[in-house]
Amino acid sequence: MKFWQNKWFKFGFWALLYVLWVIWLGNFWWLIGLAVVFDLHITKKVKWAFWKKEYKDGEPHSTWNEWLDAIIFAVIVVTFINIFFIQAYQIPSSSMEKTLMTGDHLFVSKLAYGPKLPERPLSMPFMHNVFPGTQVKCYSDFIKKGYRRLAGFGKVERDDIVVFGFPDGDTVLSKIPVEDYYTHSRIEGREYAIETYGPILVRPVDKKDNYVKRCVAIAGDTLSVVDGQVIVNGVPQKSFPGIQMTYSVRTTGQPINQKILQDLGLNPSDYWFDSRMPGYPYLPLSAADIEVLSKLPIVSEMVPNIDVFPPDYPDSQSMLFPFSSSFQWTRDNYGPLWIPAKGSSVTLTPENIPLYRRIISVYEGHELTESEDGFFIDGERVETYTFSQDYFFMMGDNRHNSLDSRYWGFVPEDHIVGKPWVIWFSNDKNWSFPRNVRWRRMFKFI
Repeated sequence: MKFWQNKWFKFGFWALLYVLWVIWLGNFWWLIGLAVVFDLHITKKVKWAFWKKEYKDGEPHSTWNEWLDAIIFAVIVVTFINIFFIQAYQIPSSSMEKTLMTGDHLFVSKLAYGPKLPERPLSMPFMHNVFPGTQVKCYSDFIKKGYRRLAGFGKVERDDIVVFGFPDGDTVLSKIPVEDYYTHSRIEGREYAIETYGPILVRPVDKKDNYVKRCVAIAGDTLSVVDGQVIVNGVPQKSFPGIQMTYSVRTTGQPINQKILQDLGLNPSDYWFDSRMPGYPYLPLSAADIEVLSKLPIVSEMVPNIDVFPPDYPDSQSMLFPFSSSFQWTRDNYGPLWIPAKGSSVTLTPENIPLYRRIISVYEGHELTESEDGFFIDGERVETYTFSQDYFFMMGDNRHNSLDSRYWGFVPEDHIVGKPWVIWFSNDKNWSFPRNVRWRRMFKFI
């Protein structure tokens, strides 16, 4: 008999893996589970797979029972993998084009920054926060746990592409769940927003919708955006091939050949030809796209659409973080802004409190009161505040078509989910099969 078929060898192998997992988990009460591993391989006294039928010699096998066994096994294994290792994610919007395309299906590595343990562990398998096609939550609040992250291969670094929970996603308007409740409340008024698009739904941190953006600044950095150029700690961000912004492109009178625009990967829904210019008022282009179009005789001018104060419509100071008239910022001229770091302290003033109000009261769970006498946190008058976790500033590579930290502020460390690892499938909804499949993007590592 081969040694790996020996029951003691199999027990030792799985027991070692289990002990390593318990050490990683950091909760040694789980070592009790070694008794289960021992019984599965050695004593075999308990029928742990109680649903699985045992057949007599010659008895026909039940197809339904075998399917049930396969489904239960798949649910257990996939759920374990999703929690601790990788999770599937689909790009829903064009905010990261051309780095990540709408319709890209990703595997997200949770090991990159360490898996975050579920805060609401009682949840339907393969579902995130609601049952498909409804706004009915698919998890229970019966068991609630605090934030805890296991050790990973590293930490979020500047310029990483990161999947994270949408910071403003703690409150959702049930009729328009993909839109920002807080933006609607600021622009239209809270009562009108709830009456028109409500009722509201409240979601815990680990059940917020997931977004994907590029981390342009990490905790402790100082960020500025000057005429569309991201500058961190005085150094311009390095160029990435997928970063693009919109340009006003004038032509000699005719539209650019549609095949050329298609080859550049431009989505027809993201631009239009205006015969009055003549040209394209808002054409999203990367550096490589500009080089291609500059060689066309039909193109006479390309000018970046840089937004200077006051912000262009639909932006306004009610749209751009920190939503205060004291900060004369736009999407292209933003900051300087310091990114809060764990253990660092700031002196609170009426001028800077808009930057930190949500951190103190929501992300870090304190009761903040503001009055003429100063600031009170949990009933105690304070002049400074010390942050209890790191924060990050995220931006989409499609700089003029991305709702990101410029519009909703900092991303807390406990919202970080993982790092995109590989595109395993990609499809373009503008085409039918087989033209809709982006074959070149399949199994592309990020």
